[in-house]
Amino acid sequence: EFMESGWDVKRMQKAIVTSATYRQSSKAPPALMQRDPENRLLARGARFRLPAEMIRDQALAAAGLLVEKVGGPSVKPYQPAGLWQELAGGKGYTADHGEGLYRRSLYTYWKRTVAPPSMVTFDAPARETCAVRGTRTNTPLQALNLMNDVAYLEASRKLAERMLEQRGTAGERIAYAFRLVAARTPNPSEARVLSSALAKFEAFYKGDLKASAQLLSQGESPRNPAFEVHELAAYTGVASLLLNLDETITRE
Repeated sequence: EFMESGWDVKRMQKAIVTSATYRQSSKAPPALMQRDPENRLLARGARFRLPAEMIRDQALAAAGLLVEKVGGPSVKPYQPAGLWQELAGGKGYTADHGEGLYRRSLYTYWKRTVAPPSMVTFDAPARETCAVRGTRTNTPLQALNLMNDVAYLEASRKLAERMLEQRGTAGERIAYAFRLVAARTPNPSEARVLSSALAKFEAFYKGDLKASAQLLSQGESPRNPAFEVHELAAYTGVASLLLNLDETITRE
């Protein structure tokens, strides 16, 4: 088929990712595990953490921030200040504004000697040499990055705004956001945990408006003034929990 298509790589990639074999779940019943424990027959899908680029892109997509324009120059999203001067000297890093902050990670400007830190945390390969295959690690820095990086805090805030724009109860809003990030409805136990977390966040931020304002100040995108500060901060906390779920950053 590859030869017959004229060596069309894009067509072959599309055929692979839309195939039933590629799209199947990683769940396997005991009988299947007994018959094919090493998955040599590809009877189940592979389970793995998403690549660094996909983790950021899906957070932006869930938040409604992702710019889907194809092509164009490299962009410079958020990055810790002073990193370039400290590690490479010379000219400092100046982040873009507007849509440059929200383009797909494919377009992120990459300085060979100072890779984007959030990418490195999630095992993006270095550019000094060609990488045939990437590695996957699991470290506390990854959770810290998802909870504290400006890009993910801003994505959490915008996802929270999408939740509050939905009519209905708090539980229905949580279920809506859960479907956005996990592509399924939360079960009763998960819904109770998230509702309890929302109540705790509301109590905390209602008593500390300064902390609410500080949380909501992250990122360049404007805050929707239609929502009360403490309420939006509470939903931002829940949105951050959702973006940090193992299921969210893992290909199941």
